[in-house]
Amino acid sequence: MKEKIINKNGKSIRIFSAPAVVVGSGAAGLCAILRLNEYGISDALLVTDGMKRGTSRNTGSDKQTYYKMNISGEAADSPTAMARDFFSGGCVDGDHAYAEAANSLKCFLKLCELGVPFPTNRLGEYIGYQTDHDTRARATSAGPLTSKFMTEALEAAVLEKNIDILDGALVLSVIKKGEAVCGLLALDTKGASNELILIKTNNVIWATGGPAGIYADSVYPVSQWGMSGAAFEAGALGKNLTEWQYGLASVSPRWNVSGTYMQVIPRFVSVDEDGNEYEFLSEYFGKDEKKALSLVFRKGYQWPFDCKKALDGSSLIDLLVYREKMLRGRKVYLDFRKNPFEIENFTADVLDEEGANYLISAKADFGTPIERLRHMNDPAYQLYLGKGVDLEREMLEISLSAQHNNGGIDVDMWWQTSVKGLFAAGEVAGTHGIVRPGGSALNAGQVGGTRAAQYIARCGDFSEIEDDEFFAFAKDSYESFSMLCESIADGSESNIKALREEVTESMSLSGAAIRNSEKIAETLEKAKETLKNYGKIAKSEKNELPDALRLRDTLATQVVYLSAMLYYIENGGLSRGSALYTSEKGKAPEGLDSIFAFELEGEGKGSKVQTASLDRESLKVTCAERAIRPLPEGGGFFENEWKRYREDGNVY
Repeated sequence: MKEKIINKNGKSIRIFSAPAVVVGSGAAGLCAILRLNEYGISDALLVTDGMKRGTSRNTGSDKQTYYKMNISGEAADSPTAMARDFFSGGCVDGDHAYAEAANSLKCFLKLCELGVPFPTNRLGEYIGYQTDHDTRARATSAGPLTSKFMTEALEAAVLEKNIDILDGALVLSVIKKGEAVCGLLALDTKGASNELILIKTNNVIWATGGPAGIYADSVYPVSQWGMSGAAFEAGALGKNLTEWQYGLASVSPRWNVSGTYMQVIPRFVSVDEDGNEYEFLSEYFGKDEKKALSLVFRKGYQWPFDCKKALDGSSLIDLLVYREKMLRGRKVYLDFRKNPFEIENFTADVLDEEGANYLISAKADFGTPIERLRHMNDPAYQLYLGKGVDLEREMLEISLSAQHNNGGIDVDMWWQTSVKGLFAAGEVAGTHGIVRPGGSALNAGQVGGTRAAQYIARCGDFSEIEDDEFFAFAKDSYESFSMLCESIADGSESNIKALREEVTESMSLSGAAIRNSEKIAETLEKAKETLKNYGKIAKSEKNELPDALRLRDTLATQVVYLSAMLYYIENGGLSRGSALYTSEKGKAPEGLDSIFAFELEGEGKGSKVQTASLDRESLKVTCAERAIRPLPEGGGFFENEWKRYREDGNVY
């Protein structure tokens, strides 16, 4: 990394330069910068607005899963078999499915060598278990903080190699020369002056995580916003933006209430403004407590909201939680202190055969939910206790929350976006489809970071333009953001917190698990109007300016995502995956409001992906569909593949 100061119009501007830059310090970003170093680009630069921010570092679940090829016992597995399972999720490009399968062991074993404590048996096999949408028991876990362990191990390796890190830099804009990247504009968030800085490079790996900031009801940590808007404004295509994963999560702290938290059968309670409590599952299911509690049990391993399970399956629980909060205006809680349905002497008989056998096998067919939880999985209790919530003494507030974006930025088989030199890795890259195996996101981030770094090292553009020429390309972006910063931080009373609540709550109501075309259209127009007039509307203290600019990026992201959802509806899209689209022709679960009436998409609809392109000036989003790229044929004759590998160009 090089640093210098140039003077333009009486201003001193810092310019950093590096042959390649990674934006983001989560598991995918740290993998990418480490790989660049290993592939020979020792002076690559990691840019982050905070090394300890982001989802990888600050989130987890009951047993956070990493998905890789099965390499234990007599399990029959192969890249082809794994790729087929990825591909079967619908709306998945075949080259992504195959690359993520073929590189899974390479990336997984790298993490093991770096010290991530994935378990082995006494013979040294990395044993696995079956996760959702998984046919071969490919899942493994280092516990509820698997992704945190990954970032810590990767960061230690990065620091050991003395890789350049520009910490406290919030990237705001991608600078282009024609149709290719030539640099970045960022805000120095550590300096008191909120200085804008420039970074000169032709190769960027965008690893900013999922666009967590667009939702109020979210499992993502508060520190995770995402910066997808800057990539869209640079011309990067969005892909499958309609496809998300939602599920039940605690509000504070933000954490999935999956696994054991559901399998111990907690009591579901809502509380209105006057403090009145309602055990709403009892209200809905009446005397059929066995059905109600069996569905709660299944939420443990069927955690994501799934339209296929919404009429009479476990996802009916998600809808009831949504109704209490969003339609009735109540707060919703899990109560581990008492048994549901006023059960005094809990036995396994209150569940169907599946749930009963599970609790009997776990010797947990007794007592209260908290007693069962502490017996079966005391670390799950200790996790909340360590975050200031004692489940033995208080209820846990929950909501139906956004957890993962299966879509994202469209990338090719080397994770390069539609903008030359701009790559995307991790959740920000849209390589998943309608559904995906649990834990595949952690694998995808490592594979994407590796593939992007590999391509840059072999085929990247390492030419360097002069500073004056670079500033000519950066001038418009630099000046517009300078004026925006001055307008936002003009000394007026701050409204950023209130504005963020308004913006994100409307998105959670209209564009989350339950989607209605009229509400989506209303939220979209409001987001466009706020974005167009952002400098006049948004006001912040100087120390809030980074959050104000993140919120602007959030609005740009919302415009693209809401436009994609509206296009999907207007072109006949029906409910699928984790998104229920209200339909007048549809059917609602018995006794629920018409907003929950839906039609399921038919089989064979996953053969196309939707793309979205943002015009930065007009804020018009152009959506289209294209056929998925087919699943490639793996393998090959060794001598031919060896020759192709030696000649590089035929591989890349």
